[in-house]
Amino acid sequence: MSRSKTWVDRPSKPRWTPPPGAVDAHVHVFGPEAEFPFSPKAKYHPEDATPEMLFALRDHLGISRNIIVQASCHGTDNAATLNGIARSAGKARGVAVVDPAIGDAEIERLHEGGIRGVRFNFLKRLVDDAPKDKFLDIARRIAPLGWHVVVYFEADILEELEPFLAAIPTTIVVDHLGRPDIAQGPEGRDIARFKRLLDEHPNIWTKVSGAERLSVSGPPFDDFVEVIRPVVERFPDRVLWGTDWPHPNMEHRVPDDGTLVDVIPRIAPTPELQRKLLVDNPMRLYWPEQ
Repeated sequence: MSRSKTWVDRPSKPRWTPPPGAVDAHVHVFGPEAEFPFSPKAKYHPEDATPEMLFALRDHLGISRNIIVQASCHGTDNAATLNGIARSAGKARGVAVVDPAIGDAEIERLHEGGIRGVRFNFLKRLVDDAPKDKFLDIARRIAPLGWHVVVYFEADILEELEPFLAAIPTTIVVDHLGRPDIAQGPEGRDIARFKRLLDEHPNIWTKVSGAERLSVSGPPFDDFVEVIRPVVERFPDRVLWGTDWPHPNMEHRVPDDGTLVDVIPRIAPTPELQRKLLVDNPMRLYWPEQ
């Protein structure tokens, strides 16, 4: 399997300055492979994207903290994510992917290492199996720790997933808005159904990220802004944002992270909305003790 590179080495400096304490709530680290090998089941094989590279990007973009989400190429071995958190000087926390048979002692070890949630992936091109019953058991076990569940799916299975989501006893964060078809517009079927889900389930949050994945028109992502700004304005206390660096599986459409940051004031047009999106909401979820 060839190694892929999905990021730019010298992203632009954002024109817009994030508020102090801003959190990039969706990033990954890859390897370094020599120390943290990829899973034998990995569907993609990226070049190393190390914690040091992540933190350099964080500082370049004017961000203060990161949430490192376990990448599917590392499977259920969270060592690379834990290493990233450990090297962050307290400026990162994480979301793990775990084996359904995980023991309580391992959950406690992950908590001590800075993990504050688990991710359930329903993208068939990335995972071979997504056992809902076992996922629910994990969700019940992590609830006493104050962890949340991150769910990644595409819009065409939302209706099928709703009973599963309703059964989860924790806060839920949906990655990339459940990947709606942006071409449908701000009143489109996919985004309307997703907003209805948020209306009906106050424990469900979402990451209003993925402009580079969801936009049809491309930079500066006008179509994404038109569809997503109403979500931020309607659910200001339940939205997060992230770059998704180093942009897994984006070989043919590698984004400029500075351009992604400049989307923020367009989807969150007031200082109050920007602070909730980038500071208040992620701090409440990942650093509640501060």
